[in-house]
Amino acid sequence: MKPARIKWGMLGGGPGSLIGSVHRIAAAMGEDYRLVGGVFSSDAAKNVEFARDLELDTRRAYSSVDTLIAGESALPRDERMRLVTVATPNYLHHEAAAKLVDAGFHVFCEKPVTITAAEAIELERLAQSRRVIFAVAHTYTGYPMVRQLRAMVGAGMIGPVQKVHAQYYQGWINPLLRDPGKRGNVWRLDPARSGASSCIGDIGVHCFNLIEYTTGLRVERLLADTDTGSPDNPLDVDGGVLLRLSGNVPGVLCASQIATAEENNLQLAVYGRTGALKWAQEIPQRLEFLQEGRAASLLTAGHPFNAPQARAASKLPPGHPEGFSDAMGNLYRGVARAINGEPFDSGDFPGIEAGVRGMRFIEAVLQSASAGSQWRSL
Repeated sequence: MKPARIKWGMLGGGPGSLIGSVHRIAAAMGEDYRLVGGVFSSDAAKNVEFARDLELDTRRAYSSVDTLIAGESALPRDERMRLVTVATPNYLHHEAAAKLVDAGFHVFCEKPVTITAAEAIELERLAQSRRVIFAVAHTYTGYPMVRQLRAMVGAGMIGPVQKVHAQYYQGWINPLLRDPGKRGNVWRLDPARSGASSCIGDIGVHCFNLIEYTTGLRVERLLADTDTGSPDNPLDVDGGVLLRLSGNVPGVLCASQIATAEENNLQLAVYGRTGALKWAQEIPQRLEFLQEGRAASLLTAGHPFNAPQARAASKLPPGHPEGFSDAMGNLYRGVARAINGEPFDSGDFPGIEAGVRGMRFIEAVLQSASAGSQWRSL
């Protein structure tokens, strides 16, 4: 028999939240979860009204993480939330996640998981000591052809990796830099709420995570240059990073939130000794396979000849596009398997260790850039 649906709650993700909607859609896909409550807004009236809109019991529209923990802990064990998603601004992640983990809740946290590496390491140790599942929303690892790329690299189909290139270009902050009034309303540009980084912390870290996820190599050293785009803007909105991975493999990582008119241009290329694999998020169902001395080939999602993890990540037949919510849904499915004690693969969802690695990367980039582009170790 299929296990009972996991009772699930949210912190943040309330009215008007894009990422909140994505989480709710994603969690619903595998029919593994039932949303039962949460803290959807810091505004009490909006919080209750939103719970009512979702047709939830408004008694479980809590006012804070503390009242959520107290309220859920008072319920019979089979009625309590087992997983809580943390989808608040970055500066609120650590305190909320630490309290939830300490109380025995499994956690699915948006990235970056904290605003310092020290906080992330503390969460890692706490999650290990409490033996709870802690997932981090590096959503792009859930795409079928990213998982296919990972499997092909792991199987040696392009030979030993000898270069990696990742880029993530957006343009949405570009017009805001010329309008200080609007810029002041963007929390990602506020150090008090976003942390020490905007561009690298928000999107550059996705490139870093994809590089390590797909190649199995670890970034060991980096040399970075960042730019704020405006003298009175405190956080980075553009950056370029030279990487050295395990075995001294070179890599390049470029990220920008001021790449004029770009939408969500995330691309990854992994070059091996005998072949290469290239993937682009804006056409995620395709994976380009290049081989020395042979015609290029194009792999697509949904086929039975793809790798097992890639096949399992496809919900539709070939030719039916699947997107961002589907990718996150694959992460939620992996978390459900882990919570239910079912077999799962380490690549099914990024754990807290990925969150720690991401924070080490962000801090190393900022240290390198502030030191005049000096090499830093992770």
